Amino acid sequence: QVQLVESGGGLVQPGGSLRLSCVASGSIFSINAMGWYRQAPGKQRELVATISSGHSTNYAESVKGRFTISRDNAKNTVYLQMNSLKPEDTAVYYCNAVVVTSEGFFRKVDDYWGQGTQVTVSS
Repeated sequence: QVQLVESGGGLVQPGGSLRLSCVASGSIFSINAMGWYRQAPGKQRELVATISSGHSTNYAESVKGRFTISRDNAKNTVYLQMNSLKPEDTAVYYCNAVVVTSEGFFRKVDDYWGQGTQVTVSS
């Protein structure tokens, strides 16, 4: 199977920066899109940013100009650089990956999620 493990969350003051990482491991043939989502208390999970295998990116309006998503295909890793953090960025951040696995001649595409990492922006 496939596992996604996030790291890099924590407590930071407003205006500060954090860098999240997410490593995918397991029986991976290839990875299509990767992304970051977040869920604040009492709210639905929302998209933060996505990146294709060709490095095309997409951002939520609320994070444009402050967050940067990138990936290292050789390491099956996606990053989220978060700058100028605001209290409203406080949430659990989840990594997502669309993974192609191989079983003999067959390919299977599935959506995988990490366990989440807490980001708290507070003075």
